[in-house]
Amino acid sequence: MASLLLRQSLTKTKPTAIIRRFSTAAALASPTEYEEPTGITMKGVKIPGRPLYLDMQATTPVDPRVLDSMLPFYLSRYGNPHSRTHLYGWESETAVETARAQVAALIGASPKEIVFTSGATESNNISVKGVMHFYKEKKRHVITTQTEHKCVLDSCRHLQQEGFEVTYLPVGSDGLVDLDRLRKEIRPDTGLVSIMAVNNEIGVVQPVEEIGKICKEFNVPFHTDAAQALGKIKVDVEKWNVSLMSLSGHKIYGPKGIGALYMRRRPRIRVEPQMNGGGQERGIRSGTVPTPLVVGMGTACELAMKEMEYDEKRIKGLQERLLNGIREKIDGVVVNGSMDRRYVGNLNLSFAYVEGESLLMGLKEVAVSSGSACTSASLEPSYVLRALGVDEDMAHTSIRFGIGRFTTEEEIDKAVELTVKQVEKLREMSPLYEMVKEGIDIKQIQWAQH
Repeated sequence: MASLLLRQSLTKTKPTAIIRRFSTAAALASPTEYEEPTGITMKGVKIPGRPLYLDMQATTPVDPRVLDSMLPFYLSRYGNPHSRTHLYGWESETAVETARAQVAALIGASPKEIVFTSGATESNNISVKGVMHFYKEKKRHVITTQTEHKCVLDSCRHLQQEGFEVTYLPVGSDGLVDLDRLRKEIRPDTGLVSIMAVNNEIGVVQPVEEIGKICKEFNVPFHTDAAQALGKIKVDVEKWNVSLMSLSGHKIYGPKGIGALYMRRRPRIRVEPQMNGGGQERGIRSGTVPTPLVVGMGTACELAMKEMEYDEKRIKGLQERLLNGIREKIDGVVVNGSMDRRYVGNLNLSFAYVEGESLLMGLKEVAVSSGSACTSASLEPSYVLRALGVDEDMAHTSIRFGIGRFTTEEEIDKAVELTVKQVEKLREMSPLYEMVKEGIDIKQIQWAQH
């Protein structure tokens, strides 16, 4: 049904409204009020068409098959899954439990260990704050890494304000945590180790299984943020020995606003709820469970289970096409993070002798993220790249390319062409690049202070 509606929207579009589009996914979208026959103008920026989308770590498009599974629960089966007295409630409850089983199957868990939340941020908050609050009489210490997602770092800072101690483990230049250092930092009062499985910015896959073994040895609960791992690499809660795992729907071609938290039953992990109310989801996450979103996440997990191997193989080919295409045409391109232990759909590149903000501004026809989380208030480079020891000038020029299920070879080729063109243009204006080409080692230059 959804795919049919999308096809119809294409055929019904008036010729005057059709503009040059880069993204195959965007081609299915109906024109918006800011689209004109000559291009799109938004936030003061004019581009010739919808940009091609290479920001899959930020979010993914909803798979049309996922949308198909959700629509009935918006239009006809709209009951509250907690209504116990009539058909509408029963069919919604059945759909929620089916989805719970689909999510559990993808990570090798029992459906009874899955709690639905609003997303990975909420799951991370419940895990970090909930565990430490529950065991606060005996456990006062948390271990995490310097490259965690903001919501884990901020939850840890919140605990510090309450008097808990937090150890932020450094990572190597490849982005990986030092297992010996982790072992040394565990104390008798350590209540939680929280280390993400796949980094959202650089795509590095941590040695989660080894971390799990260390935590089991010391009998310390292990939480992992697996939002970027789910459906992309094999996840097994038993092999990894995790006590808690945060999951997200919109990173696996599911809807936004839905996530899940895996909570181990044997040995049982306990948390203090962060939301009070009607006691839904075993009292851990009160609030009406949104049936359509849950169904969407369940379908997305089922599709990922069937297609993960095929997706990975195809995406790996596209990643190599992108990296080789850029490196064949320009030098001074550095991959941030380990190339050996990396999710293939994430390619974080730095371009030497290029000003990062200018590069991003010139790449408006490609939807990508900057590794340097720059805002108008701060021009600090990304804290993740700083933790890797990347030079500040290189950290400022990083671009994260996110490749996914619906990315095409044509989009990759276009991205290569536009990126190379912009980097070459900026280097032509760079006096530093001219000096390097002349054989001058600019790191040896003593710059005068004025």
